[in-house]
Amino acid sequence: MFFDDALTASKALDITLTGRDCGQEERAPMCGVPYHAADGYISKLITQGFKVAIAEQVEDPSQAKGIVKRDVIRVVTPGTVTDSVMLDEKKNNYILCIYKMGIYFGVCVADVSTGAIKATSILWGNSELKMLDEVAKYSPSEVIFNNMAFDDVHLMTQFKRRFTSNISAFSENNFSLENCEKLISKYFDKFNLSSEYPEFNAIGGMLAYLEETQKISLGHLNEIQVYKLEEFVAIDSSSRRNLELTETLRDKSRKGSLLWVLDRTMTSMGARLLKTWIEQPLVNIEKINLRLDSVEEYFNKFMLRSELREYMKRVYDIERLLGKVVFGNANCRDLIALKRSIQKLPEILAILKEVITPLNLQIASQIDPLEDVFSLIDASIIEEPPISLKDGDIIKDGFNDQIDEYRTAKREGKSWVASLESAERERTGIKNLKISYNRVFGYYFEITKSYYDLIPQDYIRKQTLANAERFITEELKKIEEAILGAEEKLVELEYQIFISIREKIAENLVRIKATALALAQTDVLTSLAETADREGYCKPVIDDSDLIEILDGRHPVVEKTLVDTQFVANNSYHNLDTDRLAIITGPNMAGKSTYMRQIALISLMAQIGSFVPAKDARIGIVDKIFTRIGASDDLAGGQSTFMVEMIEVANILENSSARSLLILDEVGRGTSTYDGLSIAWAVLEYINNKIGARTLFATHYHELTELEGKLDGVKNYCMSVKEDGEDVIFLRKLIRGGADGSHGIHVARLAGIPRGVLERAKEILVELESADINRRDGRWKRRSVSLDGQIDLFNSVAAEKGNDELVETLENLDISNMTPVDAMRTLYDLQMKLKNR
Repeated sequence: MFFDDALTASKALDITLTGRDCGQEERAPMCGVPYHAADGYISKLITQGFKVAIAEQVEDPSQAKGIVKRDVIRVVTPGTVTDSVMLDEKKNNYILCIYKMGIYFGVCVADVSTGAIKATSILWGNSELKMLDEVAKYSPSEVIFNNMAFDDVHLMTQFKRRFTSNISAFSENNFSLENCEKLISKYFDKFNLSSEYPEFNAIGGMLAYLEETQKISLGHLNEIQVYKLEEFVAIDSSSRRNLELTETLRDKSRKGSLLWVLDRTMTSMGARLLKTWIEQPLVNIEKINLRLDSVEEYFNKFMLRSELREYMKRVYDIERLLGKVVFGNANCRDLIALKRSIQKLPEILAILKEVITPLNLQIASQIDPLEDVFSLIDASIIEEPPISLKDGDIIKDGFNDQIDEYRTAKREGKSWVASLESAERERTGIKNLKISYNRVFGYYFEITKSYYDLIPQDYIRKQTLANAERFITEELKKIEEAILGAEEKLVELEYQIFISIREKIAENLVRIKATALALAQTDVLTSLAETADREGYCKPVIDDSDLIEILDGRHPVVEKTLVDTQFVANNSYHNLDTDRLAIITGPNMAGKSTYMRQIALISLMAQIGSFVPAKDARIGIVDKIFTRIGASDDLAGGQSTFMVEMIEVANILENSSARSLLILDEVGRGTSTYDGLSIAWAVLEYINNKIGARTLFATHYHELTELEGKLDGVKNYCMSVKEDGEDVIFLRKLIRGGADGSHGIHVARLAGIPRGVLERAKEILVELESADINRRDGRWKRRSVSLDGQIDLFNSVAAEKGNDELVETLENLDISNMTPVDAMRTLYDLQMKLKNR
């Protein structure tokens, strides 16, 4: 690397910066890495967000006239990496192309390493928000935009706040209708995409970008999936985080997520497909039940499942191996891995002859035994090949006659050298004469000084050493040419034969790709059955009713992380009529959030086709899952905790339908008591009266329990506790009715709050609870509360003449947005005003 590239790379890779004379006044900055270690350094650059252009010689130096021609053969970007060393084998490496057309968006997503490509259009509702939620589904490593999208300052600000993907603009010319039609018809036989939708431009832009960076035909992107958002359960990015579907909220770890619980796949292909299923639950009842029936068959057939999983364990990542074959990156070891995977197909097919459910039969029919591909690799590539393709010894004896001839010449050449050495010793009488070889001089005779007088006239001096001389003869030169010519030709021919083998395998792209997908599906279905068997899950009933009815439901993650405690199961019953909205009260740490999350997770698991953690379950199809859980702020975006909460609630109210499942926890807690209570009350009324969705609403506002009996479909529930003196035992059991308290002081004691603080808190609580809260004319008013040792500002002080100003000041304070320092200063100012009066 030279000039600015060298300056940048030397810092990024922590390598030495040097220089080279290039005819300018100053030496050109230069740095470099060993070519055989380039992949590791490229990986470091990619992880830091760089794009790396790779330039190589593109003509044979022996045939070149003048300077050997060089060109960029590939541009490696975060979203186009295919090297397995740089990839997580259990995650897709997605690149997204986003095309903005007015207020609409086209989204195309591809995994270059596997050949997966799909697209959708976003044409309704808050399209920008929906597009961002769609991006969150894929967690892409790279995103490219058309100019209209990239120049949208608001959109880019929102995007950068949410994602860490490498982003760039791509010329608008690449998204033209003419260019898109040309590229789409080039790669997809079934050219049935409509150019009226923005997804068309997004697909064309994606193909243009990949051609520009990869510099080859994208043959393995031969089939595209065009989908609609409505085909899958809508889950916004906030809900994905809250439910911890594929990673935990706190440390982004896989352990502790739903994926961690369900993933018992045996192949990398299956692991990636399972993750996709979790991220995209289905809404089509027929497709869901096909999956459930397949899982049930494997669940009931233990021996069949175990044998399948044992063979699956020995199957390599065929999808990514195929990607390397098509891109021309596969080496001999990759082909051997492909061969060993294909070798297991006959056994897998033999086991699958016993399946009877429709989906399992369909999947089995898509597995091609690929005998011809196996035979080709088996006959040609040696079992333990070297990594390098240009060092020879990669093609088996007997596969190619010319290779066999060169090998014979190479082997016999060694015997020719040995015979000549023996004959020359006898002819010259030089007992220690030997023939040696090095890359500089080739083959030569080496004779020590003590035998100089015996050197024949026909020996030609080649090199003088301290104690010996090196010679050649015409006969030795002929032998050298025969041997070295055979070796060079052998290495070159083996390389060319390997390339032709790789190309023949690539011609079977469609068959191999279909087989890989079928194996991945089988792996996922057997994995779900294995998890269900080990964890005691049941097969849910999925229908178009409005019921969510769960008997002894459990949280799949929490129950698996408990060590010495048994998880307390709970029942659930929700419909769109009598039990539409559940108001859940109870103490902190009693299990409200866990209970609500488990309802969402059980519904989601059922709709991916998984058994669920319950004794029995019936799930009426859910079209969207929204959650508003926990407190978080967005300091970088200038949004307080309460603002973030309100934005999430607004999104839920705007996009929910009667078929949605809403999980709302502590709405309104980020502001003053009456503000929060009023908001929570109004939100509940709106959901119940306007949306009508099945809703679980956890709250510490016990006043909300008054809604039962006033609003149809509202029911009160609480998490039960047992009080034993000052101790509170959390029973984790949901029961009908409202709670009689929050037991927050008890939780504070468990957290280690100092005893003095706890005792004072109890005193204050008693004083506060002695005050009545009445509801008059639709407004809440608190009677006078006088606490020992404290001033009752709203009673005593306000009664004194001239203190109306103080009261007004207090009432107008925006406490939720005050820093501790501001609060201390304000309190000090008020105290000084009182003293001065």
